[in-house]
Amino acid sequence: MRALIQRVKQSSVEVDGEIIGAIGRGILILLGVTHSDTEESAGYLALRCSNLRIFEDSENKMNLSVNDVKGEALVISQFTLYGDTTRGNRPSYSDAAQPEQAESLYDKFVYHLRKEIGDDKVKTGKFRAMMNVHLINDGPVTVMVESK
Repeated sequence: MRALIQRVKQSSVEVDGEIIGAIGRGILILLGVTHSDTEESAGYLALRCSNLRIFEDSENKMNLSVNDVKGEALVISQFTLYGDTTRGNRPSYSDAAQPEQAESLYDKFVYHLRKEIGDDKVKTGKFRAMMNVHLINDGPVTVMVESK
């Protein structure tokens, strides 16, 4: 499981012209799932994301987590994080989990993240939908986190 995390001042996701999730200060998480991922992977990665110290403290050092700053999270499914570009010009997505497995583990990741930072602080996109993701990047700070 992979999470591409961007520190944001605000972010939202739109489906069919309607905003379905929006956050203020926090993290935008683009989440990819592969075949070997499990619920344990989802729990581990949610804990890592919630504790990742990418927010600045009073001395301008990245020393605080989204929990510490009482921030929010927007989680977007992103199978393209498992795109293999080693051959040719078109990525292969054979390492991405099938939609049924991916959606189940996406839901488990969101469940675990809500346990870590609070139900009301986690918003989501719509699985398998064409989404427009809007963000105001803070920094920019972008980090990739992977499960074991």
